[in-house]
Amino acid sequence: MKSQSFVNSLIHEKSPYLIQHSRNPVNWFPWCDEAFQQAKTANKPVFLSIGYSTCHWCHVMENESFEDTDVARLMNDSFICVKVDREERPDIDSIYMKASQMMSGATGWPLTIIMTPDKKPFFTATYIPKTSRFGRIGMLDLIPRIKKQWEDNASQMIEYSDKVTQILAKPKHVNQGDMLQANIIDKTISNLSNTYDKQFGGFGDAPKFPSSHILSFLLQSHYYRKQPELLSMVEFTLQQMRFGGMYDQIGYGFHRYSTDKKWLLPHFEKMLYDQAMLSYTYLEAFQVTGNPLYSQVSEEIFTYVLRDLTSPEGAFYSAEDADSEGEEGKYYVWSTNHLKEILTDKEFNLLSDIYPIDNQGNFCDEASGKSMGSNILYIKTILTESQKKLIAPINKKLFKARLQRKPPFKDTKILTDWNALMIASFAKGASVLHSKTYQEVAMKAMDFICRRMQNDEYQLMHRYKDGDIAIKGKLDDYAFMIHALLELYDNTYDTKYLETALGLTEFSLNHFWDNEHHGFFFTSNNDEKLIVRPKEAYDGAIPSGNGVFTRNLIKLSKITGNMAYEKKAEEIFLAFSGMINRVSQAFTQMMMAYQFAENESVEIVICGKRNDSQIKEITGKLKYKYCPDKTVILKDDIFAHKLSKLAPYTKDQQMIDEKVSVYICKGQTCEMPLTDMNDIMSILFGNSIATI
Repeated sequence: MKSQSFVNSLIHEKSPYLIQHSRNPVNWFPWCDEAFQQAKTANKPVFLSIGYSTCHWCHVMENESFEDTDVARLMNDSFICVKVDREERPDIDSIYMKASQMMSGATGWPLTIIMTPDKKPFFTATYIPKTSRFGRIGMLDLIPRIKKQWEDNASQMIEYSDKVTQILAKPKHVNQGDMLQANIIDKTISNLSNTYDKQFGGFGDAPKFPSSHILSFLLQSHYYRKQPELLSMVEFTLQQMRFGGMYDQIGYGFHRYSTDKKWLLPHFEKMLYDQAMLSYTYLEAFQVTGNPLYSQVSEEIFTYVLRDLTSPEGAFYSAEDADSEGEEGKYYVWSTNHLKEILTDKEFNLLSDIYPIDNQGNFCDEASGKSMGSNILYIKTILTESQKKLIAPINKKLFKARLQRKPPFKDTKILTDWNALMIASFAKGASVLHSKTYQEVAMKAMDFICRRMQNDEYQLMHRYKDGDIAIKGKLDDYAFMIHALLELYDNTYDTKYLETALGLTEFSLNHFWDNEHHGFFFTSNNDEKLIVRPKEAYDGAIPSGNGVFTRNLIKLSKITGNMAYEKKAEEIFLAFSGMINRVSQAFTQMMMAYQFAENESVEIVICGKRNDSQIKEITGKLKYKYCPDKTVILKDDIFAHKLSKLAPYTKDQQMIDEKVSVYICKGQTCEMPLTDMNDIMSILFGNSIATI
């Protein structure tokens, strides 16, 4: 039985996900001291439910159980119930996801944890149906069983939860002094190649995730090894994803993942971080190959983000839901009859030539495989220029018709880490595509984060929503922000971005660094104390903070000449070496940092006046060219003084005879400065230095 007449404590929250549950009959609390104190006073376990606003199965569980008064009555009687938005509190999610994986092997969302009033878990699951079916226990059976076990054997359950917590708290990576295997990059490439799908692209079987950090690693590896098969793996995967149903052919942007191995049937939610990382990787592919398809995809993603995910302040929203009007994918799919109503016969026939249309529908139910009667649009083959021109007005017509539908829910909270990923991609787009517009977008968003979500001591906050700033920044916020700031410095050569990157780096080393075992904790030493202090290095849906930070440290050491940063990077490699040596393919971001450190880097300092045409020509070509190990510094008439303080070794690097002067160091060896433009262009962009 369902009712909409309830209000619980979540009504005062800002998280769209928590607000969604604020009128459930379940007496939800946000994560707060009051909830756990009530659990202790009432001697009740805590029912913790973790999810996010655009999660399809979170909606299903809410509709089935949390809106049901019978289930709610049992939950309120047996537990103190706590709701957490995993995007607001990735630290809490990280701990209890590890617990779930360890205790039951279940991972994903909604994540269900039942734990002691001391926050120690003794039961974990993901989605739980209302009633038991197909061997899966339902809420109506599970809750009374747990209540009775707690009443009869609370001491045993507490003892078990203590053991679980002890295992969670035990460091998994104490390998200081162990080196990474000499062939670790080859091993990583081999392991990825073994899981590569030669027929459809991507890695592994269904479901398939875009995993852009894997593709970026393979691009970097191709750069160093000149192995054509690595580039082929990347290109084929990028093309298959773009042409498949996982890409929104009409409105642009990527859906979260493909439920099948062909990239046809997507899980329809759209996440900001996927748009950010995929647009970045497509830009890299464009740099490497010059294929305009890849720059086009990046620009299409940017179009989607600017149109649908950009706030009035210039920052970026988090996500769009998979569901609309209670149905997954309804906003994006098309019945044959509807298409014929919108299009002329000629347009429909042309559409069918490009997007395979099935009268019965190719959109099938994920569980049963039964057709839902609608079509997901995907492309058969690479389009000719003629086909592109013919389909463009039809796409616009369909887009206009789609706007008449009820759109999916938009999660409008602003997260520092995901915004930083998007800023980095816009900054790279500004460099590679020579776009002033993308530069302005990146600068405006960065200005918002620095002005609103960072204090004078370089402490970041994690979430902004409707003027409310909350939750102390986590490692990913700092790592991704530094990465974005370095991308903006590469694009603008404005030292304020470099200065902020260094300030955030020092704050992180002071507050996140593990002085005993090295590497960075996920939470700072002045953050809320949880049952364990999480620390990760493997990549998930987004690359790990430790992996990104390692690469940041190496780049900062090259820019500033401060070798202490490189030493810290080495300590991170050593800290996680045991885990990396076992399953290096799960650490591709760390492997990218390792390749950067292992290979001879190129540092380029350009001295001259900022508006000099020769300066613009040199820097423009350097930005366009794919060269992952280069570091470019512009010492110009505007920022020379500040730069000399941030990178002291540049103090004595000056213009020679009032000419543009270029200083090049490769590895640990520096060449004589160049002043002749022909020599500069030949060495930087010819074949004299192979790595430039």
